[in-house]
Amino acid sequence: MTLQEKYWDDAQEGDECVSPSYTVTKARILAYADLTGDHTPVHVDEAYANASHFGGLVAHGLFGLSIADGLKTQSDYRFLPGISLGWTWDFALPIKVNDVLHVKFRVGSMRASNSKPEWGIVVLPAELINQNGEVVQRGEHRLMVPRRPKA
Repeated sequence: MTLQEKYWDDAQEGDECVSPSYTVTKARILAYADLTGDHTPVHVDEAYANASHFGGLVAHGLFGLSIADGLKTQSDYRFLPGISLGWTWDFALPIKVNDVLHVKFRVGSMRASNSKPEWGIVVLPAELINQNGEVVQRGEHRLMVPRRPKA
């Protein structure tokens, strides 16, 4: 089956989707630390992290946001490539090694672009959820998406 990416016009407020899952590993957290240069001990030093109030290594907060965005693009509900207008994102709980995460998102609101008539804007509220059903992060992504070309 070929997945068809959506134009702005194909979406409806209230549409929902759940992404595939992603398993957090120590290697992935360390790779993220190397990629970003953020080697804060609670992310990379097991002895330090084990003695912390977290009781073990935790992923960077922005690691969670990055995973949420990546999972969204792997879902069955995706738009044609657009322009990210920004994120509002909150960290609710720590993300730990061996957590299995997925994203639940929906189309919260839509409007035509005022400055670019061939584009529309969607707001996608989302939750990053662990294997226990706990929301570890939440927020929304504002995205500008192409409109369907007029024939």
